This record gives sequence, structure tokens and C-alpha cells, in this order.
Amino acid sequence: MTADALIVGGGLAGGALAAALAGAGRSVVLLEREAGPHDKVCGEFLSREAVLYLEALGIDPVALGACRIHGLRLSAGTGIATVKLPFPALSLSRRALDHAVLRCAAEAGADIRLGARVQSLDSDGGWRARLSGGEEVRGHAAFLATGKHDLRGWPRPAGLQPDLIGFKMHMRLSAPQAAELAGHVELTLFRGGYAGLEPVEGGLANLCLLVRRARYAALGQQWDALVAAMRADNALLARRLEGAQPCWDRPLAVFSIPYGHVRRRGDGLWRLGDQAAVIPSFAGDGMSIALHSARLAATFFVKGESAAAYQRRMARDVGTAVRAATLLSQLSVHAPGRALIGWGASRLPAIMASVAALTRVSSGALRRAGLDLV
Repeated sequence: MTADALIVGGGLAGGALAAALAGAGRSVVLLEREAGPHDKVCGEFLSREAVLYLEALGIDPVALGACRIHGLRLSAGTGIATVKLPFPALSLSRRALDHAVLRCAAEAGADIRLGARVQSLDSDGGWRARLSGGEEVRGHAAFLATGKHDLRGWPRPAGLQPDLIGFKMHMRLSAPQAAELAGHVELTLFRGGYAGLEPVEGGLANLCLLVRRARYAALGQQWDALVAAMRADNALLARRLEGAQPCWDRPLAVFSIPYGHVRRRGDGLWRLGDQAAVIPSFAGDGMSIALHSARLAATFFVKGESAAAYQRRMARDVGTAVRAATLLSQLSVHAPGRALIGWGASRLPAIMASVAALTRVSSGALRRAGLDLV
């Protein structure tokens, strides 16, 4: 059997696309390499736009345990600036969220195959995916939604800021620090990188950070040394992590992330999520972009539009936000930029709200994807 849509990757973008296409009556096969729910390197911040997309799928993040986020703290050295977010936001682990989206897709009629590792993907009129066990799966159209990991034979370019390493660790903070963090996402700048800390379900906090390769190498490529250096550089983060207990033996890590990349030309594939555009975590809008790409791709595919037309529209929808976030990210990992951001944030907190708005998927893009904003 040849499916209408062959989707490689079962994260937010792949799962949301499978749900939308199956709900529109298309036959869908989704191939996900992991065998079950799992954690990913991700800030786990759900912006207003991301929440709207999830609600359109019939998913209520609050019912899944999501924490409400109403404020942002930005810290550099000993300085701290706090502002109210210009939109309602939530925080939920990717383990819980991705599982809920895949369940939604399965209930819509998509064929979800977990533990299916794709070794190669090629076109012979249609599309053919070869799995590690030798099986072949075919589709009339192929959608690549493998997140930050490239599929062999279908690489992305380096991007505008390719020298960062991403780490993630769930922590159990001390009771006083958890109480202070509640309702906030805290962005802390340190030498060579920046970190985000926010509460997630189950009384845990998600520490997700990016560091320059050269800085990590100077620290002996040791996680404990990196954490110690971050605490020495940033007073707020040092206080938050006092008495905190890590939930895993070692952090999750992702290397060679092409931050700033935006796919502008088609190559036959429909590229979604981080395969379409990679926004630095500074912006906190990666999950919104993933969900937007799924909704937009589904809309174009159902209307009979081409993959190339979708890719161009996607690039126009998110290009400005990705460029703005990449510029901020580049500034934040160098000492002069870090000082400038810290100075500006402490004196002009309204700028922080404006920056947050600049790095979001626009209302016009949401409407083009068929999302009702009323």
C-alpha cells in the first residue's frame, strides 16, 4: 500500500501534521525512531500561538499538567530584570506533549509506527523509506519532521549560528527556590552561552541551555564544570540551583544545531519544524514554529499545492522572527553583547516585551494557516 503522506519524525511537527491530514481523510503513515515517550532537548515553553495550535487539535495542555507562565526574568551577572509577558504562556515537558499529539494523530486514523528507524529516504516517482529492519514504506508525498537531527542523505546547511551545543536537565529545586520560580521563565546569561529555567509538570524545573563549543572545550567538555561555571557567572542561577537535585544521571545533549537556518527552496520534500527553520532557544518559539509548519503544510497539501510553494510561504512566515532571534542569540554569547542586553533589560523592561513580540509567529501567518484567532 502507498500512503498519501509518509511522515518521518514523530515530534510536535510530525504528529500535528499526521493528525491534520488524517482528520482531512488522507491516508498517513508516520515513522518515529523512538519506541515510546521520551525527553528532548527543548526549552518546553509554549507561547500563546503554540497553545492556540494545540487547542485546534483538541489538546488542552493544562489538562496534561502544564504550568502557567506569566513573567520573564532576565539575568546577567548580578543584575535581574522582571517583566510580565505580553501574552499568556504555558510550560509542559516534551515527553508529555509529544505523546499527547501522537495519540491525537492515532485517534484521527493515522498509522503511527514507533521504533521505526529510517535508514534512507528516496524518490522513485513516489517516496520510499527503508527501515533498519529492511522493511520499505511508501508514500505519494514525503514530509521530513526529524527535528534537530538530520536524516542521512537530506542534510541542512550550517545556519547563521552553528557553533552552539544544547543541553537539557530536569531538576527538582529546593522548596523555596521552586516557589520563587513559579509562574516565570528565567533567562540567564553566562560566559559563552545562556540558559532557560522554568517549571514543568510534576513539581520539576527544566534547565535548558546553549553554550559555545569553544567555551565547553575550555571547561574540559565536562557537564559538572559547565554548571559550576554558569553558577559562578550568574548569581540568580546559582541561587536557583542551590540544593537542586538532577533527575537524570547525565544531561541530554544536541550538537551541530544550525540555528538561524530557514529553508527557502523546495527539494521535493515537505520540511517541517526544525527541518524548515531553526530558531534559537532565546526566543522560546520553537514549538510554535513546529506547530505552524504542520498546520501550513496540511493546508497546502490538502489544497493540492506543491511542496516548493509551501516551503516559500513557510520561509516568509517565520524568516523575520528567526533572524531577530538569531541576532539576539549571537549577542548574548559574547561579552559585549551580554553586557548590552543586561544593561538594556535592567533599564528598559518594555524593550523585553517588544522583543518577545518580534520573535513570534505573526497573526497574519496564523490566519494564512487557517487558525481562528477569535
